Amino acid sequence: MAVELCLLLLLFCGSTISEVQPIYKPPPGTLDFGFVPAKTYDTGAYHEPGPIGILFKVVHAFLYLVQPNSFPQDLIRKLAQQKFGNTQGDYQKPENVVLTLQAIYYEIGFIVSAALGLLFILLLPLVGLCFCMCRCCDNCGGEMHQRQKKNADCQRSCFATFLFVASLIISVGVLCAYAANQHLTNQVRGAKKLVNSNFKDLKIFLNDTPAQIDYLVSQYNTTKDKALSDLNNVGPLLGSRVQEQLGKEVRPALDAALTMAGAIRETKEALENVSVSVEVLQEGTERLHANLTDVKMHLSNTLNDSACSATQAASTCNIIRNSLNQLNINANFSGLPGVSSQLAKVNDVLKIDLSSLVQKGYAAFNDTPDLVVNQTRNILSDIKNVLESIGSNITAFTKALPVQKILADLTIYLTQSEAYVQDYFPVVEQYDFYRWLGCLILCCVLVLILVFFYLGLLCGTCGYDKHASPTTRGCISNTGGNFLMAGVGFSFLFSWVLMIVVVLTFVTGGNVEKLVCEPFEDRTLFKVLDTPYLLNQHWRNYLSGLLFKNPSINLTFEKVYSDCKENKGIYTSLHLEHLFNINEFLNISMYTEDVALKIEHIEINLSKIILLDEIGKENLLNFSSSGIEGINFAAYLTEINKSVTKVDLLSFANDLEARADQLPKGALENALKGHANNIRMIHNQQVVPLEQAMKYVKARSTLNQSIRLLKRTSSELMVKVKNVISSVNAAQLLINNNASLVIVQETKKYMDTIVGYFEQYIEWVKESIAMEVAACKPIANVIDTAVDIFLCSYITDSVNAFWFGLGGSSIFLIPAIIFAVKLSKYYRRMDTEDVYDDVETIPMKTTENGNNGYHKEHLYGIHNPVFTSSVEQW
Repeated sequence: MAVELCLLLLLFCGSTISEVQPIYKPPPGTLDFGFVPAKTYDTGAYHEPGPIGILFKVVHAFLYLVQPNSFPQDLIRKLAQQKFGNTQGDYQKPENVVLTLQAIYYEIGFIVSAALGLLFILLLPLVGLCFCMCRCCDNCGGEMHQRQKKNADCQRSCFATFLFVASLIISVGVLCAYAANQHLTNQVRGAKKLVNSNFKDLKIFLNDTPAQIDYLVSQYNTTKDKALSDLNNVGPLLGSRVQEQLGKEVRPALDAALTMAGAIRETKEALENVSVSVEVLQEGTERLHANLTDVKMHLSNTLNDSACSATQAASTCNIIRNSLNQLNINANFSGLPGVSSQLAKVNDVLKIDLSSLVQKGYAAFNDTPDLVVNQTRNILSDIKNVLESIGSNITAFTKALPVQKILADLTIYLTQSEAYVQDYFPVVEQYDFYRWLGCLILCCVLVLILVFFYLGLLCGTCGYDKHASPTTRGCISNTGGNFLMAGVGFSFLFSWVLMIVVVLTFVTGGNVEKLVCEPFEDRTLFKVLDTPYLLNQHWRNYLSGLLFKNPSINLTFEKVYSDCKENKGIYTSLHLEHLFNINEFLNISMYTEDVALKIEHIEINLSKIILLDEIGKENLLNFSSSGIEGINFAAYLTEINKSVTKVDLLSFANDLEARADQLPKGALENALKGHANNIRMIHNQQVVPLEQAMKYVKARSTLNQSIRLLKRTSSELMVKVKNVISSVNAAQLLINNNASLVIVQETKKYMDTIVGYFEQYIEWVKESIAMEVAACKPIANVIDTAVDIFLCSYITDSVNAFWFGLGGSSIFLIPAIIFAVKLSKYYRRMDTEDVYDDVETIPMKTTENGNNGYHKEHLYGIHNPVFTSSVEQW
């Protein structure tokens, strides 16, 4: 099993390009496990062909014209699953005949093209042989005679142009073939670096995986440390949570009791203020009352004088006498009831410091976290031991996994494979040199033919003299014609050899491109490989059958390649849970059950917390019966709101003085004016201070505020006190009897928090194993390197470009042969030519001048310096 896994990993392993991770800050309440360590790989599974890529695209377009059909998935599946040749009649079965016809239909483009190539291979040498024999018999242009035509110059120019164009096209084809040949050699030479890079990255991949696994295991310490930190802070965490929940009932009750304690102190201060303020106001009003009584008595005595009996003064005196009742005080504070009894009772209540008792309740309640710490000390030590044992179990489990053995086997096999490749790579380069040399020779054959054509065109064009007759053409022109015929001869000799190479490489390279490279690019090739029972008639899924001996597992080539392309972990991509199930190791219950049980057994007793003892409650009841609700607040408020005197003394004095002016001049008038002045003096010296002096203003204000405070405090005082005591009793009952429910609830939340740290760790481990640990991007990279780069980009594209250039050049040799033969007639020196009379323009037909009216120069004594050679007989 391990050997098969090693082979599979070697098949898929490659390199990944690690990316710079962004700075990550975890949200509050989450653990930061950092990033799984990953090293940088050098290999990039991508090839850019450069400028020659344009030629590759042209070849791809030509192949699409030859074979426009889509990839025949169903046909290939049926052909692979069909058994041919087992019996004689297999090929005659209807289904096999149909498959054969479908295959022929799909390959019809290649078949037709190959048939044309074979026709070229068979006919061109045969045509060349016939052409040679025909010329040897002075036919097919072999006769060294050229008829004179009026459009001879036009024909010569056209033939030269067409030959030049054909030669240019052949030259372009030769360049394409040479570039493709050189490109393949360059890529083969550079492949060693890519292979070494893959081996280097593969070693990094294998060596980095154990470090990644160790990092995952080591991060358990982060979880354990956080859990231990929370356990060490059980007071602030669990205790504070319990305190917070109980505080919803306890704190309002204690706050109400503390507020009532403050109300008692305020009541005492208010009663004291009422007592003092009343005494101050009584003192001032009593003195004013005495002075007003004295003024009223003296004024009455003056009005009893005989002068008031006179007719002129009687009515005025009576008016003044009737207004004397107004000279009296209005606010009488001496009649207000006292508050000494209430003050005495409140002072008795204050002998017990209720605020201190409430603060003790606060202190006892605030000690809840310390109580939790003291009562959970033994259980927490047990939980810490469980956490340590969990860490030991994780370490032991990871050591039990067969990862180290598999990686060791892979490393050994990788080292052996690298040595094998290094040993045989020079052999590959040597054979590639032979291939390069053979392709170069083929290109050189075409170059040789092109040299003959170009030299023929150059010599023929430059040496041609339109005034010279065919038999008197110059040596340069004649040499140009000979070069053209030499090019024709070499074309017949080698064109069929070139076409054999073209047909073989065309059929091979074209089908590899259409049946391997294109379906690999759109991943349809993987769908064919994933066909059930295709690669093994007994296995539904070949990959899972090879890996796990269980072909029922849904593990496909396409899924593995896609997952690795997305750089997922090899554990997820290859479904290695069927080899060793990591979920059993990562089952949260097996790690948290012991911790949860320990935490659930936490028992916290808060019955020692006393919020308010009986003395404090009795003190509150005594305050409610202090009698402040019996104070006559209405009487106080009535007297406070009254003015100091019943009448404005200044107005009274002014009125008195005005009436005195109505009396006759005399002692009565002067006496009344004296009394008016006394009244003004009393107003200024006593009334105004009572209204404006700080002592009396403050006393009146204090009395007003204190009375209103006492009125508010006394309102339903008994009910308020009973409510405070009831709330304190309810909070105490909650602590004594129902706190266990709150403790259980908060303990459950506390346990969930601790367990949540393990859940975070497990989820992080699962995600890391799925996406980061042994990320199998190298698998996809190696497949891309082997198929997309080596097979398709390096070999297939170069081979296809080679036959494309070579084949185009070979095909255009046909028109080049025709135009070269035609054009050579105009450049070579002829043995005979047409002769015309001076008068007539028809040729002479005397037999002495030669057969068919041809003029032979040697019969007329004209010497021909050029002898007819075997080459000229062409």
